[in-house]
Amino acid sequence: MSLEILSPGLATTVQDRGRFGYYRFGIPQGGAMDQYAAALGNRLVGNSIEDAVLECTYLGPKIRTDADAVVAVTGSPVDVLVNGEPRAANARIELSAGDELSFGVIRAGAKFYIAVQGGIDVPEVLGSRTTYPIGKLGGFQGRALQEGDVVPVGTGGPSTPERLDEIPESWLPEYSREVDVRIMLGLYDHKVTEEGLANLVGAQWTLTPIADRMGLRFDGPGVKWKEEEQPFGAGQDPSNITDAGYAVGSIQIPGGTQPIVLHCDAVSGGGYGQAGTVISADMDLFARMSPGTKVRFVPVDMAETLEARAENRARFARLWA
Repeated sequence: MSLEILSPGLATTVQDRGRFGYYRFGIPQGGAMDQYAAALGNRLVGNSIEDAVLECTYLGPKIRTDADAVVAVTGSPVDVLVNGEPRAANARIELSAGDELSFGVIRAGAKFYIAVQGGIDVPEVLGSRTTYPIGKLGGFQGRALQEGDVVPVGTGGPSTPERLDEIPESWLPEYSREVDVRIMLGLYDHKVTEEGLANLVGAQWTLTPIADRMGLRFDGPGVKWKEEEQPFGAGQDPSNITDAGYAVGSIQIPGGTQPIVLHCDAVSGGGYGQAGTVISADMDLFARMSPGTKVRFVPVDMAETLEARAENRARFARLWA
């Protein structure tokens, strides 16, 4: 079966868990920005956690199916319509051949997901179906979906032992206008002024409209770097370093003074210092923010980070328990 794209929405792409093992070659991991929301959709339709879904940004697509299908919509709260009639999000939806799936405007966050039983069946590239648009790699022809595209769906039946018709309320993500994001300081926080570091972890920051899958810029009181002699090979700006690798979640403050959090499609290295790094357990939070969201960066240590990672893994495991 396949899905015909009648209207593509703002930026609808194929995403899965991500493309791992190639970051050292400059190819980012990609994958769904909200991995948990994507996993909820796959669980509802009976897929595995590895199956590809459609990631929608702000404005969703209009889709027609050419065969009976089971779908689910998860992530940012949005009105779901089948042939113009309201249907529930975070629940199984059974479509008949010729049915049209469309959406209203999201009420919070930035990303929602469409899972289809059988998974989106585009070819794997370097072990993943994830779309990397800048590199024209993976997904549907390496790009966001366009009007007239016909997207193939896998033929596999349910792979989970127990049917789940809707997501329990306690499992759903929260969408708040004020969010705490846990970070580990470093590698270059020693190059930030005392006042700048106090601002980074003590002030409230506002997400700007300059935000995408590569990175999200925040506005606030500013973080200044120390004025000191730059090392050989670094640029002249105090925020410059001799080139180094970037972890996913790195917090850069290029040229001072507003931080940028690098996300799943960001470059893998460069010449800007990282004042801190968002812990992996909190990376999904950025897909649940919209411009204007207030954020506090909360420093944690390695023990707290590992504990949060274990809790996050247990949360995913519960979906298929």
